[in-house]
Amino acid sequence: MPAHLALRRGELPLPIFLPDATVGVVRATDAGDLQAAGVQALVMNVFHLMQRPGSSTIQALGGLHAMANWNGPIITDSGGFQAYSLIRQNAKFGRLSDQGITFQPEGAERKYQLTPEKSVQLQLAYGADVVICLDDCTHVDDSNAEQRLSVERTIRWARRCRAEFDRQLAQRRRDPGRPQLFAVVQGGGSTELRRAGAGGLPGFGFDCFGVGGWPPYAQGHLLHEILHYTRELIPPQFPMHALGVGHPTSIVACARMGYDLFDSALPTRDARSGRLYRFADATPQLRGDWWRYLYLEDKKHTKQTEPIDPGCDCYTCRHYAIGYLHHLQQIGDTLCYRLATIHNLRFMVRLIQQLRLELHP
Repeated sequence: MPAHLALRRGELPLPIFLPDATVGVVRATDAGDLQAAGVQALVMNVFHLMQRPGSSTIQALGGLHAMANWNGPIITDSGGFQAYSLIRQNAKFGRLSDQGITFQPEGAERKYQLTPEKSVQLQLAYGADVVICLDDCTHVDDSNAEQRLSVERTIRWARRCRAEFDRQLAQRRRDPGRPQLFAVVQGGGSTELRRAGAGGLPGFGFDCFGVGGWPPYAQGHLLHEILHYTRELIPPQFPMHALGVGHPTSIVACARMGYDLFDSALPTRDARSGRLYRFADATPQLRGDWWRYLYLEDKKHTKQTEPIDPGCDCYTCRHYAIGYLHHLQQIGDTLCYRLATIHNLRFMVRLIQQLRLELHP
């Protein structure tokens, strides 16, 4: 299991959790908040960014890093999952073909096209440090025929992404450093198809691999067998990205299987809804009942003078009591979103730090 991922904007210790800054922002925070919480890298999404603010605006603002005032690495997701969410749920919004994805979200004035080549071109133009290949995402309960089509299409798209990536880099020889290219392994809940999905991908020179498909759960339980099996398909010297995995318990389970990168909007979305994370003990021990939720809306917090987590060193816990955050939520003040998000992100960073100690003693 690798201990670091070397990128052109810095070396990331592994494992690592990356907050989703889907449309160029981790909602309710700025770059200073993220850095103070210990966040080292972000994930953004080309599917959304090409619509808002749009490619011409991103380039006018100097690329993603300048636009968001973020100096650390940025991974850009290709949009495969978002296409799945949009099109597979309602076919009127677009279609998938071997060529790529055509979509027109509700309310959009025009259609968009996203091919493997276009996805790579956009990600590189935006200044991504890691480019993810476009993939054909499926639901874990989709039929075997749909899963097989997804696997075959995802492999073909990965090869096209590889070719376009190399072509673009050959034209950008003056660019400092080299971004990395991640491929995605599909295959649903079938070990046979996961094996086919991994296939010869490592031989195409990809830098890292992600486990694709949605959701990573069945009946509320993590797909341990499939996730473990998929990790074993990829040689251990390659980092592995558990795409979309962000529940604290799931991160611990996947990290112990050998997964290295995690990204999700769950911790920040939970924060904005008033669902905060805290460790059960001042010194985190990732065994048994090691963490729990705190719900800001509970009336029992009205006059509580303690911080969210007495063992936490985040800005919020150092300066504010639970009772004040409860008050902010009750009056609907957006400061609550910022303070809660800072805390949940710091919880995730502290969790990852504890996992590093366990996995790389």
